Order: sequence, then structure tokens, then C-alpha cells
Amino acid sequence: MKNIWRHASLLPQVAAESRVLLGEAETPLVRSQSIGAALGLDALYFKLENLNPTGSYKDRFAAVLVTEMNMRGQKVCIATSSGNTGAALSAYCAAAGIRCVIVAVDGAPVQKVRQMQLYGAEVIMVKDFGKDPQTTTFVFDQLEALCRLHNLPLPISAYRYCPSAMRGVETIAAEIAEVLPAGAQIFAPAGGGGLTLAVCRGAERSGAGFTVHCVQPEGNNTIVGALRNGEAAAVPVNASTTAVSGLQVASVIDGDAVIGHCRRSGGNGYSVSDEQVFAWQRALAQREGIFCEPAGAVALAGVENALRKNELDKSRSVVCLVTGSGFKDMNAVDQRFQLPPTDAMPSHQWIKTIQTLFNQDYA
Repeated sequence: MKNIWRHASLLPQVAAESRVLLGEAETPLVRSQSIGAALGLDALYFKLENLNPTGSYKDRFAAVLVTEMNMRGQKVCIATSSGNTGAALSAYCAAAGIRCVIVAVDGAPVQKVRQMQLYGAEVIMVKDFGKDPQTTTFVFDQLEALCRLHNLPLPISAYRYCPSAMRGVETIAAEIAEVLPAGAQIFAPAGGGGLTLAVCRGAERSGAGFTVHCVQPEGNNTIVGALRNGEAAAVPVNASTTAVSGLQVASVIDGDAVIGHCRRSGGNGYSVSDEQVFAWQRALAQREGIFCEPAGAVALAGVENALRKNELDKSRSVVCLVTGSGFKDMNAVDQRFQLPPTDAMPSHQWIKTIQTLFNQDYA
């Protein structure tokens, strides 16, 4: 069975019998069938992290975190999540027999909450958590104190909180390095910045020589503005206004480190509108056959902006990280796209409809 421990040399040292495996990692790196040519890119690739066991790259983090808990004999996991981390932890805790409690951000998509609950997690949603910086900081501080009191990790997918488990996410860069030559340009979406930082660190540890670009929604621009302006520190926003679930992180978590690592790699920052993100989400589905949640289309929106600014080397490979499955946030699909109804039609009518469609195609 494929799993993250193929790259054990990059990961914390854990006895094989303690490892919790669900077939995570080794996700496909697929070449664009349509969008790349339309953008003038000969080598545009998508890293399909949406094909991990629970539907997002967070399975790499959870696989290492829960394995470490399993090794220590810990039986309770208390975590925060906007959805994907909670789903990943819930699944791996279920496999390990560990009780899981998730403190969810305000407005986490119901599909993600139901996924956590079906895995057996207890979910508590906190008003304004993930939207208001003061509330978010308060929740983090309280949970950090609680976990410290009981000698438990606080599983937030960020280096500030879980540097050891975040090494699992670094394997994304190692896998890309096995396929593409040094010099590839990686576009990574960011909320708190953990994923972008992991890709930077993974590229450095693998000797890949990648250029890593950070992409954020305009309504949560904590890192990108400072990165573009030559500043060293990320800046929290008063409130996250983006509708892109999973990237609504108003506070600065790994932002400062992201700025330094991206800059050293030769990377830049790109802010994108929600409208761009939703448009590329649809394009990925209809032109590439890739069904991702909105956050999974953020990287491609960043590529669009880099091209507009004439800041992308078209002769080098470009990789967009597709971070999560579209099934994670079906409400976004219903709300954003005017898809035709699928009401059942009379048995005598359906064949006429099909004939009309064929006549349109073969006219």
C-alpha cells in the first residue's frame, strides 16, 4: 500500500508498528490537457492532493501527527480546523482508536463537518473563530494551554504549533522532485502559510531548487502584500472576508517564515479575487476533469496573475497544488454556479432531449 513513509528519511523517526496508514501521499502529478496551452504554458502540471484518503493534503500532516500520538500511547486528540485538518485527524484517529475533538471555525462547510462526525469526532463550532483575529488568537491560546496541561499536542497544521508533523507535508515537494527537474515553479495557496512553508522546506531538503510562489485570496492578504513589498513580517487583517473556505486565517501563523523562504527560493506573492478562484474551479472541472474545492483552484488563479504581470518564466515547468476535493464544499458549487436542474422528465421526452443534443453536436 502506498503511504507517506516511503520518504521516511524526511520524516520523524517512528517505529513501523506505530505507523497509522490509510494510503496517503504519492498523489498524481498530471500535465494539463487544455488550460496550459490556453495560457501559453508548455509544461503546466497539477499536483492532485484532492486524491488523498480524506480528500486533501492534510492527510500527510495527520498521518505523521497521529502516528506520533500512537507511539506515545496518547488517547485523546484536541484540534482546531476549518474543515480539512479536522477530517484528516478524525479519520486517522479512528484508525488508531484515539478519541478526536475538533474545534471548528465559524462557517466551516457542512460537508466537512459531517465527514468529521461520521469518522466519530466530536465537533464544536465557535462563533467568529477563523474570521476575527482576537477571537482566533483567544481560541488558539486557550487550546494551547489545555493541551499543555494534559501533555498533548495541539494539532494545528502549522510549523508554529506542530513542526514535526508538518514534515509530512514536505513530502509533496519530494514527490514533485522525483518527476520534474530543478527549477520548476510551484504555486501554493496560503491561509496561515503552513503548506507554502512546507513546500519551501521540502524543496530545500530534497535539493530540488524549486521557485515557490505564495497565493492568497484578496480577502485574507496577510502574507502576499508583505512578500511583494520587500517586507520581512506578515500582517494580520482585521477580519477575513474571503469566501474561500480553508484560507480564512486572519492571524499571522507561519507567515513570517513563508516570506523568508519564498524570497530565498526566488518566489513572489500573488493575491487573487474570489471571482477568479471560482472561475478557475469551474475551468479545472470542465477543461481538465479535476473537481476541486475553491481553495484547490487558488494556485491556478495565482498563475493567471503572474502571467498578467509578466513575472512567470514560460520555459520552466509550472506546478499548481490542487489541495482539496470539490466534494468537500458542495455548497460552494450550488451557490456559485448556475447549473441546470436535473428534474426527472417523462419517459417519452428524454429521448427527444438526447436527439436534440446530438443534432447540435453533429449539425
